[in-house]
Parts: sequence; C-alpha cells; structure tokens
Amino acid sequence: MKQNRLRLFILASSISLVAVLAIQVNWIFRTAKMKEELFNEKANMVLAKTTEALGSDEATCQKIGECMEEGEQSGSDTPLGKAEIRTLDSLIRHYMQFYNVHIDYTFTVAKPASARVRRLKDAIFNKPLDDVVHKSGVELKLIIPDKNQYLLAEMGIPFFTSVILILVVLVLFWRTVYSLMKEKEISEHTTDFLNNMTHEFKTPITNISLAGKMMTKEQNLHREDKIRHYSDIILEENEKLRLQVEQVLSMTALERGEMPMQKSEFDFHTLVQDSLNRISIQIENSKGHIETTLKAQQSILFADKTHIANAVCNLFDNAIKYSGPNPVLFVSTKNEGSDFVFVLSDKGIGIGKEYQKKVFETYFRVPTGNIHPIKGFGLGLAYVKQIVESHHGSISVQSEIGKGTTFTIRLPHG
Repeated sequence: MKQNRLRLFILASSISLVAVLAIQVNWIFRTAKMKEELFNEKANMVLAKTTEALGSDEATCQKIGECMEEGEQSGSDTPLGKAEIRTLDSLIRHYMQFYNVHIDYTFTVAKPASARVRRLKDAIFNKPLDDVVHKSGVELKLIIPDKNQYLLAEMGIPFFTSVILILVVLVLFWRTVYSLMKEKEISEHTTDFLNNMTHEFKTPITNISLAGKMMTKEQNLHREDKIRHYSDIILEENEKLRLQVEQVLSMTALERGEMPMQKSEFDFHTLVQDSLNRISIQIENSKGHIETTLKAQQSILFADKTHIANAVCNLFDNAIKYSGPNPVLFVSTKNEGSDFVFVLSDKGIGIGKEYQKKVFETYFRVPTGNIHPIKGFGLGLAYVKQIVESHHGSISVQSEIGKGTTFTIRLPHG
C-alpha cells in the first residue's frame, strides 16, 4: 500500500512538473510571437514614416522617379545616386532609432519583379512609393538580415533563465526521487540484516546459556565427560559468535577503507587446495562432490593472502549452502592475458536474473518471503567484491534458476 502511494506521488509530481514545463515553453513561444509582431509593426512604421518624410522632399522624389525610368528604358536595375541613398539611409536610420530598433539593415527601391532574391532568413518589408515618386509599382524595401537573432536577443535572459531553471528543477526532482528510492531500499536491507543478525546471534547465545546451565546442575558437576562436552559446546558456539562479529566489523572497515592490505607472493593453487581441505568435512557430510581443473600455468599472485583466502572460502560456503543436500562444485583456474582467472560453479538453486546485479550489495539477500532456511547476514558476497576490487580485479556472476551459478574472479598477477 505504501509502495503504491509512493509511486502515485512520484507520478503526480512528475506530471505536474512536465505540465509546468509545457506551460513555460508555450509562454516562451507566445512571447516570441508577440515580440515578432511588435518588431514587424515597428518595421512597417519605420517605412511609413520614411515614406511620409520623403514625400516632403520633392527634389529627391523626382530624382528617384528619373532613376526608375532610366532603369525601365535600359532593361536593368539602375542604382540610385549617392545623394538619394544618403537621404533614404538617413531617414530610415532616424526612425529605426526613434522606434528603438537597433539592428543592421539594407534597403532598395525597385519594382517587385526586379527585386533580387534574398536569403530565407532575411525579413523583407515593403512600402509602395507610387504617390511619392509618381511612378506605379515602385516599392521601398527594408531588408533585415538577422531578424531571428534580434528577437532572441530581445527575449534574452528571461528566456534562457526560465528554461535552465525548469530543467534544473526537473533534474533535481528526479535525482531526489532516485535517492529516496535508494535510501528506502537500503533501509529495507538494513532491517533484514538486523533481523538476520538477531536470529544468527540468538542460536549460539542460547546454546551457550543451555550448556552453562547444564554444567551447573548437581548431577553433572562430578562427571568429567559431561563437563568437557558442555565446555566444547560453549567454545564452539563462542567461536561462531566471534567469526560473525568479525565478519560484520571487517565489512564495515572495508567500506571505510580502514582495513590495510598486507600483500605478499603466494601460490593461488595452494590456497585453493587449503580452502578445499577446510570444507572437505562439509562436503563429506552432505555427500557432495568437487571437481578441480587447475590449468593456470602462472598461479603466483602478489596480494593479501588472508583476505583472498577468506573471499574464496566465502564463495565455497555460499556454493555449499545453496546447492541442496548433495552439492556438486566445479573449480577451475586459467590465465587470460595478464589476468589470473578463478571460476567456481555449482548445480544449486540458482539466482534470478533480476537479482544477479544485486547479490554483491551489502546486506542484500535474495528474497524468499518470510522464510529464511539458509543462514547469513548478506555480507559474504559484498565482502568478496570489496576484496577483489581492492586488488584491482573483478568478479562476475552467471546463473539460471534450477541449474546453478558460476562466479568468475579475475585478478592481476602483480
């Protein structure tokens, strides 16, 4: 229920922010259109005022008319004289400044059919001069080469600031949502870890307490075999507690980068054999089987032997725990380029594809509902990954439900 409410909140917030963005973009386009209409109106006013002022200068109007007649007779565009050009330019410039339009421009006086083709981005404004020069079809053309750039400059800071701020808000919102989901996931894993830790600690503590009570019973006080048996139980359970606490503390130290590495040269094949000897009793008791194929020609590594050994033992322990009553393990090594490759496969229950990327996360355990038949804190694989990466190596997993899992560790020789 809470998960559905959270998703609904995220969806509603996202839709609201997208709607605000759409409204803002629409406002920007409407503003741009209004700016363009205002600019066009100003340009037409400049032409109208220029034509009106030109009408009071009869000599210039007469000269423009004569130039147009000469152009018709010669079949070409006859340019205006310098005096006429200066007069028109002076009038246009004056009214451009009057209407606060500061932009480059050009102009020409010609008939519509004789006007030169301009670039598509040029804005052309026309004003008939029939009544002024007493010649039909003559137009004054005002040409603005960079109208769009002018409009963008007019909108300026508000335009870009609004877009940037909206994008920043969207990014921050989704980043916050991502962080919230991540924190929620970590909180769930931490809760599971605390529950698992409580159960894991409860068993040895209970066994120690029972063994201690049995030792104090009067009928057992004078029986040496009973005292020794209960003492062994206490020592064994105490060792389990010590190892569990050490695992938690080691993981914490690794995450903080406080655990120093004591590197030395050692033979990885020897380390594997030692690890197999440690778990041989477990394999025998569960009637399992291990196949080894150690083909690596170069098996000498320069690394922290203790941590690498713990990492390998963790992998073996996981493989046995998740392989059922008759575990079958396949161990192999090889050299690939400058890397030493260690592969451990089992025929256990496997890991779903949706969980394979998460199994190396701290406290994560593959969900099994409210039943946890296999003990653990969810620290083993996270510890292995931290150790391998601290040696500049990598670890990967391939698995299929019901068919087993394969872990591959790659470590540099140096």
